This record gives sequence, structure tokens and C-alpha cells, in this order.
Amino acid sequence: MEKQEMLALLQQVKQGELSPEDAVLRMKLEPFQDLGYAMVDHHRTLRQGAQEVIYGAGKTPEQICGILEAMEARQATDILVTRLSEEAAAIVGAAHEMDYDPLCRLGVVKPTGRITAPGTIAVVSGGTSDMPVCEEAARTAEAMGNRVVRVYDVGVAGLHRLLAKLDILMQARVVIAVAGMEGALASVVGGLVDCPVIAVPTSVGYGANFNGLSALLSMLNSCASGVSVVNIDNGFGAGYLASMINHMGASEA
Repeated sequence: MEKQEMLALLQQVKQGELSPEDAVLRMKLEPFQDLGYAMVDHHRTLRQGAQEVIYGAGKTPEQICGILEAMEARQATDILVTRLSEEAAAIVGAAHEMDYDPLCRLGVVKPTGRITAPGTIAVVSGGTSDMPVCEEAARTAEAMGNRVVRVYDVGVAGLHRLLAKLDILMQARVVIAVAGMEGALASVVGGLVDCPVIAVPTSVGYGANFNGLSALLSMLNSCASGVSVVNIDNGFGAGYLASMINHMGASEA
């Protein structure tokens, strides 16, 4: 149940169109649904502002479809399924309307393309090899109702490329900086813009990169103010957080 649905329900009670007892019953039926293998949280939107997201890795296609059916029965749209293999996506996509991107292994079930936030999120990458993580962040943010602009392959090996796109970054409400290797991009971006920067270290790099650990430590030690860091390769987490920031104040706008 979303916030607007709850408000509409309470308005019906206020106007005498629905009894308080019936309203309580409808709310009692909503919080979660026990499928045996999953407890589908139908009240997450009401509590957190965004609905439950399905983590696809480790789940069978049948389990994913079961969760989707429970959510769709409550009129859910733009349902995110992350870390979904191409094999599983073929099965899920045959049963549900889904926009799937094999690059970032992310699917959006019943996509609407709605924009619900006032600002723009910029997703910036150090290199082309970081694109799978970038696209997970970008598509997550888009599915959550945000405008997203992509600025790829502008790492510190050629800083002039980033400076040529500075006008785009300075217009963004949130910037997601994605980089592997030594992860310097986040600090550079953080020193150029006046908005929050979400740094995403990636596992792209050679031996001493330690599968993203060097980039993670570099970003955590950034001297640029306003930079926060998510886990290695966690494009979803960055896109989700950026959406929360971008939606702040949207209901009053």
C-alpha cells in the first residue's frame, strides 16, 4: 500500500464512505504476504518510500515469478529484479512484462517510465569497463522515477574529458561516481560539484586492485566533502540512495 492509497482510504473514512472497521481490515490484510519461501513486504512503500526490490541471484525463476505475482496483485509497477541471469530472465520475461538489460543483469517488471522527482541524477564512470555497475545504478534510479544523465569514460587518465562535461554535472541534484582501479574519480568529482556525490568502487582493475578493495579504501579516504561510499559493485545501492535524495521535498513541490 502506497502513501496515496492510505490517504485515500482515510479520506473515505472521513467522508463516511467506509467504516473504520473495514478500513482497519483492509490495512491488516496489507502488511506482508507469506509465500512459504518469501515474505512479500507490501507496506515497504508506505514506510520507506519505495517498494520491495527482488534480489534475483540465488532465487529460482519460479520463486521470482511467485513474488512478482503477489506484488502485481497489489497493482505494483516498476518492480526491480536485480542480479538476474539471462537464463532466469528468459523464463521470468515469458510470464511477466519485463524490460531486461543483460549488461547489468537488471529487470524492470511492468515499467511505466514515470518521472516523480524534480531533479536530475548524473551517473559518471571512470571507464567503459565500469558500465555494468553504472547501468545498474542508472536503471535503478530511472525505475524509481528519476531523470538520469549518463557521462561515461571520463576518468582521471584524461581529466579534460570530465571537465568538458562539467556543466552537466553542475546541473545535477545528485552525482553517482563509479570507478575501479585506484578510485580517484569520486574525489575529483566531489571537489567540483555542490551536490551529494555517491561513490561506487568497482572490481575493475589489476592484481593490487584486490577486486575493488583499493578503490573502496581510496573513496572512503576521500578529502572531498560531501562524498559517501557504497559497497563494491553496488550500483543498485547507489541508484536507490540517489533516488531517495532526489525525491526529498518532491511531495511539497
